Amino acid sequence: MGSEGSPAAVTTVHVTGFKKFHGVSENPTETIVNNLMEYLKKKGLPKGLVIGSCNILETAGERVLDRLNNTLQSAITSKESESPSSNRIIWLHFGVNSGATRFAIERQAVNEATFRCPYETQWKPLKDPVVSSDGPITRIRKTTLPVEELTKILTSKGYNVMTSDDAGRFVCNYVYYHSLRFAEQNGIKSLFVHVPLFSTINEETQMQFAASLLEVLASSC
Repeated sequence: MGSEGSPAAVTTVHVTGFKKFHGVSENPTETIVNNLMEYLKKKGLPKGLVIGSCNILETAGERVLDRLNNTLQSAITSKESESPSSNRIIWLHFGVNSGATRFAIERQAVNEATFRCPYETQWKPLKDPVVSSDGPITRIRKTTLPVEELTKILTSKGYNVMTSDDAGRFVCNYVYYHSLRFAEQNGIKSLFVHVPLFSTINEETQMQFAASLLEVLASSC
């Protein structure tokens, strides 16, 4: 009988970016995520890939949690309506590193919030835990996705990309830590990718990178 009649494997990816924040008047991730669906429609969705949602998050620390949790919970709701063996869920978060010259795939997040400047709500934590019940601020959560393999494949496609063990201590790390924690609790996956400014790597290249990353996630993970 083989696999005849078995549902094809589907990878559903929920994508987030961020609004502008102090020091970054135009966040490239807002543009990438807002334009992603239309870009993929023109390019053609890779086989086995479904874009579950595209959301822009506030760069506001604690205030980002409501929108993030709604996004995470919606992924769980859709997962429960599908066969677990045929539908894989990944949360893909994009954030900007204004000083970067290449893409960075983040391996982990740490349970520490130390913001260099107050964000939109004027919240400026200093060595506070992201999640108090998780214990010390040195606690680390790691993605279960194959970061090195993703980096190798994307590099072979011509992108200037690296792996990273430091997502910072700001809103990017804050979101990634919560996302990794929720993913572990619910049997799904999470990944954070830092991108440079458009003045460093232009918009079209960054859109191509996002599309290539999604294709690799759908086919390899």
